[in-house]
Amino acid sequence: MEYKKEGQSMVCPYDYHVHFYFDQNTVTSARQICEDVRDKFSVPMGRVHEKNVGPHPRWSCVLTVPVEKFGDVISWVSLNRAGLTVFIHPNTGDDLKDHRDHAIWMGEMLALDLTVFD
Repeated sequence: MEYKKEGQSMVCPYDYHVHFYFDQNTVTSARQICEDVRDKFSVPMGRVHEKNVGPHPRWSCVLTVPVEKFGDVISWVSLNRAGLTVFIHPNTGDDLKDHRDHAIWMGEMLALDLTVFD
């Protein structure tokens, strides 16, 4: 989707990814929080990866959030993330920019391996 404003087009996301980062000490709570988000907001939940996957520097689980649910999900996550780092990005079709330029962090900001987008 694109919006036009005074002769300029603005790309809008078709959905968002909300990645919860965790380790061996927090995997159980991360899994429960992801399941809570999935069940409370009826959003798809990916695998709970107990290894680094793609550009992500820690173990992770992703939820795919439709644009129309973004505000509600992010409000809930901000108050219920239990100290976990959360990495959020839009999906616009430009993976590099989505992960590098348009990201939102809750908690520690971590370096992503952006070479996977080369």
